[in-house]
Amino acid sequence: MPSLPRPASLQAEIARAGARRKSLVLMVSLEGCPYCKLVRESYLLPLRAEGQPVVQIELNLPAPVADPQGRPTTHEQLVREWNVRVAPTLLFLGRGGAELAPRLVGVGNPDFYGAYLDQRIETANRAAAG
Repeated sequence: MPSLPRPASLQAEIARAGARRKSLVLMVSLEGCPYCKLVRESYLLPLRAEGQPVVQIELNLPAPVADPQGRPTTHEQLVREWNVRVAPTLLFLGRGGAELAPRLVGVGNPDFYGAYLDQRIETANRAAAG
């Protein structure tokens, strides 16, 4: 099953994205979630193939990750700090972990998901290119 990378360091991923004048799209995913699979395979993997930086973290995973400031934490602690309660939730991050566009929470209306996603990426990338 195709997947998105789980970052070791969000600080490093954000820096790499910023060097390309783009935001980092971060998907909060949940193992076995059919909506997460839909968003990952239909929207995020193609975006990543086109050069948009995209990673995922897991809602309930105690795996280590460095937060946007480089501090050690875990996937589940970050999700709690960000107050994410629904999978999938997409965050559009810039320098220091600033959110550069409104979060995309859940799937809502699948007919419009692609348009909502494109709009947020455009907003976030414009801010990142600043």
